[in-house]
Amino acid sequence: MPTRRTARLVTSAALLFATLACASGRAASSGADASAATTARGCPTTSVASRAAPATVRDPQVALREICAMMQHSAARWNAGDLAGFMEDYMPGAGTTYIGRRGVVRGPEAIRAGYAPRFAPGGVHDSLSFEDVEVDLLAPDLTNTIAYYVLMRGDSVVARGPTSLVMKKVGGRWRIVHDHSS
Repeated sequence: MPTRRTARLVTSAALLFATLACASGRAASSGADASAATTARGCPTTSVASRAAPATVRDPQVALREICAMMQHSAARWNAGDLAGFMEDYMPGAGTTYIGRRGVVRGPEAIRAGYAPRFAPGGVHDSLSFEDVEVDLLAPDLTNTIAYYVLMRGDSVVARGPTSLVMKKVGGRWRIVHDHSS
């Protein structure tokens, strides 16, 4: 039976392989068109209609629309004070990680515990949004998504920083596997 470390190494190797394959595909292509083939930037300004999504995506613009819709939904759950709904976008299992000020946090339950004080009665709960979303399609069911999170309290920005999300499409929906937010 594989150990957790073996599973993490296999997952890391698969991600590295996908990244290298993507990079070598770009190198084989010419100029700016190569980047456009796998990367999409900027969420649509109108809401994205929800419909059944295919299990895999080959068009980065489709991935961008789907992920922007997921991130908008996630922010809406956060803003409504629905921690359980917000956490639904994280992949279940011990392999899911969050990297932030506290270091590496493993598993959705531990990630949830870190967010819980903000959602407790009397906790400081700021409004969340995302800006400058970029989706790099590493494989038909795997992306590296880069954005800026923005936390607002009233009319004031209280925090803004980069976030890098490795997302995997499972069962027709994008889930966060690795979240690094600074």
